[in-house]
Amino acid sequence: MVDKSYNPFEVAQAQFDRIAAILGLDDGTKDLLRCNLREYHVSIPVKMDDGKSRVFRGFRVQHNDARGPAKGGIRFHPMETIDTVRALAMWMTWKTAVVDIPLGGGKGGVICDPHHLSMREQEQICRGWVRQLSNAMGPSQDVPAPDVMTTGQHMLWMLDEFETLRGERQPGFITGKPVGMGGSLGRKEATGYGLVYTLREALQQLGVSIAETTASVQGFGNVAQHAIELYQQLGGKVTCVSCWHQADQAAYSFVKRDGVGLDELRGIADRFGGIDKDKALALGYELLPGAAWLEQDVDLLIPAALENQITGTNAARISDRVKVIVEGANGPTTPEADEVIAQRGIYLVPDLLANAGGVTCSYFEQVQSNMNFFWDRDEVLTRLDAKMTAAFGAVSACARERNLSLRDGAYVIAVGRVAQACKDRGWV
Repeated sequence: MVDKSYNPFEVAQAQFDRIAAILGLDDGTKDLLRCNLREYHVSIPVKMDDGKSRVFRGFRVQHNDARGPAKGGIRFHPMETIDTVRALAMWMTWKTAVVDIPLGGGKGGVICDPHHLSMREQEQICRGWVRQLSNAMGPSQDVPAPDVMTTGQHMLWMLDEFETLRGERQPGFITGKPVGMGGSLGRKEATGYGLVYTLREALQQLGVSIAETTASVQGFGNVAQHAIELYQQLGGKVTCVSCWHQADQAAYSFVKRDGVGLDELRGIADRFGGIDKDKALALGYELLPGAAWLEQDVDLLIPAALENQITGTNAARISDRVKVIVEGANGPTTPEADEVIAQRGIYLVPDLLANAGGVTCSYFEQVQSNMNFFWDRDEVLTRLDAKMTAAFGAVSACARERNLSLRDGAYVIAVGRVAQACKDRGWV
């Protein structure tokens, strides 16, 4: 169910307003940055497999491009809203700025459910979305990427349509493409691995060995799977994974006290990260309600699903043992929950920083595509580690110097950089 009382764009604006006050931004700059530069609403007619026509509603929002072309994913989701896309576009502006890559922020979405669409129907949605928006996008304007329920195949269909319309090869138009078709090695791992790089740095500051920690993870999509992968490689133990079960239209938490088996869960999960509960039970997993991931007696919580998951209402249910929360999803923690988490002394690594590995590697892919020269996987991940480590160090230093939370420290750096770019361009 969607919480209609929760408006992610209002949350994003409230977060910005707090930072604008800390930075002492003038009214003109505040008015510019708390709203989007451009937004597009489109209708995408599709001839369905049964011969009937159906119209899908889509969006593309460009929040700010003062530091470079807008950058951000496109998600397919039945509950997609323009306010979600607006919020995500704003968060992308801050995310590219906090890791100091020369891009702005954008986001796209289509109201649809790929679970109930054939591949041909999904292809038509992809091509239709590009046809409606091709004049507003491009390597020097706005560069899309995969997001919730979109994949490299969707990106390749979009690229093909864009290049057909333009009459030329422009692989830098879109990122998240399949390797061998302009995609970057390391891209699938990037967001999850980047999250663990920041977790590693946070634990070092706290004097805690990652090998001595346990974690509970919400989500089992690309981000969560690769975060679990690297976390386990570094010696950590995941004891709970929560994900959506499509057949039951409900979420479940899968618990194994001696540590979940990543490969065995991958073997019983669908392409959207939904785990087969019957097969999980046969493998010895304990089945709990979806919300139980938050209540586990672990050292770390990793929300890597959707926004608005840790709230003022449920934050009190977090175990006293939890030391660190690392946000793999965008906007998973509400401002009310932030207050509870801060009062309890839990160290929170914010989404703005923690999940910026994806857009950082997308930037690497864009650079490689534009050069038509590609790096090996080790080079990509080494560059990613360096970027994420440097960003964490800068944010941590800013937070200490200004006596701020890590979230506010990240925002101060990001908003300050974007505001300065707008000023340098003479916009404000």
